[in-house]
Amino acid sequence: MENQIQEAISKLDVGRLAELFSVSWQTLGQSEQKALSSSFVRAVLASSDFVKVALNTANAGAYHVALQIFKTALSNLPSFIENAGDNKLREALFEHLVELEEYREAANFLAGYRFVDDESSPYYSTPDIQTDIYVKVAECFLNEDDIVEADTFVNKAGASAQLLSVNNQNASYQDSEKRTENDDIVSVEGHFPIILRYKSTYARVLDANRKFLAASGRYYDLSVLGRLTDIIDSDDLLEFFGRAVTCAILAPSSSHRKRILGMLYNDGRLSQLDTIGHFAGHSTILTKMYMEQIIRRDHDIMTFENSLADHQKAVMGDGLTIVQRALIEHNMVAVSRIYSNITLSSLAVLLSLSPKKTEKVACKMILDGSLVASIDQVEGMLYFDRNEEKRGEKLLEWDLAIGSFCSQINLVVDFIRQKT
Repeated sequence: MENQIQEAISKLDVGRLAELFSVSWQTLGQSEQKALSSSFVRAVLASSDFVKVALNTANAGAYHVALQIFKTALSNLPSFIENAGDNKLREALFEHLVELEEYREAANFLAGYRFVDDESSPYYSTPDIQTDIYVKVAECFLNEDDIVEADTFVNKAGASAQLLSVNNQNASYQDSEKRTENDDIVSVEGHFPIILRYKSTYARVLDANRKFLAASGRYYDLSVLGRLTDIIDSDDLLEFFGRAVTCAILAPSSSHRKRILGMLYNDGRLSQLDTIGHFAGHSTILTKMYMEQIIRRDHDIMTFENSLADHQKAVMGDGLTIVQRALIEHNMVAVSRIYSNITLSSLAVLLSLSPKKTEKVACKMILDGSLVASIDQVEGMLYFDRNEEKRGEKLLEWDLAIGSFCSQINLVVDFIRQKT
């Protein structure tokens, strides 16, 4: 049967292989199946055309049959293949399927890539190779909008990328997501490109998971860190910056969001976003948010909504879209800068909500600390605590200064480690 498999592959006869891996396959014992799978892998690697011919989407039926053959063989392998042939086959399948834009199948094949810790084994891979494999898988799952799987593999990439750091103890990164495996990674010579790809993929996963505040910080980090190298061109850096602005606008109200808004507002590139179609109007909205001005639903808001990705337009459990919730929370804070107190009915008119909905939003913001106020339900009044807000503003100014200083230090450290 081994000779029949090799002959079928040499003749590019997928139909014959389908017979061997179905009817004849069921009659074999487990050890025989493993031996034939090993032989199949070696024969496919020896053929320069088999993968491309077998996986041809022009013939949908033959394509799916070939996929099943590869899956059967790769799931019944012995513990060792000479020169890690199964890993090489998985990479070949991945590259071809990506060309065909069959991202889920590509990701599933590459996800089975085998790693071992023994440096003498052909299955041993250095941390940069591990990071590259996991990032590729995560990117493919993102292309298929499979956020759960993308999150799983980007975290694996983070764990591998940590090993690329020369001195992890000296590196730190603060954001709202307390996930140590994705803390700031010090780039070392020769690994800057994969580090940037990992950071980019991680930011996209955070964005897709609607963790907009953390995603905004990561995108901004990329837009600044990329200046230290010519790997990323200026247009892509501005794209990262634009995504940081988008996510900051969508993020829930908080003191940390205020700090991110301040960083973006003070960046000289903000006005450049108006020259990019899908970021038109973003600078105006972010400026109003940072200046805590009331934002009406105007042309800029409608343009902003039309530019969003599908996951950024989702309707939340309270019946509001992400944009509506962000604007309502922002306007609530803006109102607190104008009035010392206001009736819930008047506030409802300003926010274009019902009084009951307005009270629920205010309660939520008071509980999570994003609004310093109290509600008198009997009188139907909302009272803002200006003294407490002023104290908070002073602390925020101090936090902004520290955050900016630490960010600059991280960039200098990254640059020095890249050059040494």
